[in-house]
Amino acid sequence: MKNYKMIICYDGTRYLGWEHQPGKDTIQGKIEQVLFRMCGEGEEVKVIGAGRTDAGVHARGMVANAVMETELTPDEIRNYLNRYLPEDIAVKEVREASERFHARYNAVGKTYRYTCFAGPVKSVFDRKYHTTLDKMPNVEKMQQAAEYLMGKHDYKSFCNNPQMKKSTIRVVDKIEIRAKSGYIHFTFHGTGFLRNMIRIMVGTLLEVGNGNMKPEQVKEIIDAKDRSQAGPMAPPEGLCLIEVDY
Repeated sequence: MKNYKMIICYDGTRYLGWEHQPGKDTIQGKIEQVLFRMCGEGEEVKVIGAGRTDAGVHARGMVANAVMETELTPDEIRNYLNRYLPEDIAVKEVREASERFHARYNAVGKTYRYTCFAGPVKSVFDRKYHTTLDKMPNVEKMQQAAEYLMGKHDYKSFCNNPQMKKSTIRVVDKIEIRAKSGYIHFTFHGTGFLRNMIRIMVGTLLEVGNGNMKPEQVKEIIDAKDRSQAGPMAPPEGLCLIEVDY
């Protein structure tokens, strides 16, 4: 039995997120089905992801690991997976990892990007990978508001899990907001993110950009530790996991 590390990309449009759900189409479930067949349909193969992306969310650099017994080389495992996985899931790399490597617990940082489009003509070919806005928000105001979101804070106001029993304190050390050719790219880097946290932060920043909130109100929202004080949750299609740090 060996532990294998995988880097995976996927279009999450038609999936109910990463995490395996019986009878449902999920990314983890699809990969486990193929590995189960590859290993001879003996014991089930458990794939551990670095995180649990929501339904409709995409990834360019999801990291996962799986302990399994096979005579195939890492490149042959990658090729087998890519032969039998659906066209909207691809394994970019497979390599042997240490016995102790755990894709989720060993992760020290993640980069996500959220993309919006507010151009005069609707975008056709990448429409599944951004959220279309009615108008261009004030990027400078959103950048001012983002300054309050960075640092080490209790992000309970930006968590969609009211039953959350673990700490909601996280470190967000980078938020970049750039606009070009009708697109707005929000890039977030942090030690980890709560359930729906980035989508709620984007929804709140867009409220600022549309003039419904002032930038300094974001600090009050953080201090409130109350989800109802933050903005709406942005749709899933604009969100993509870019990279996981170890």
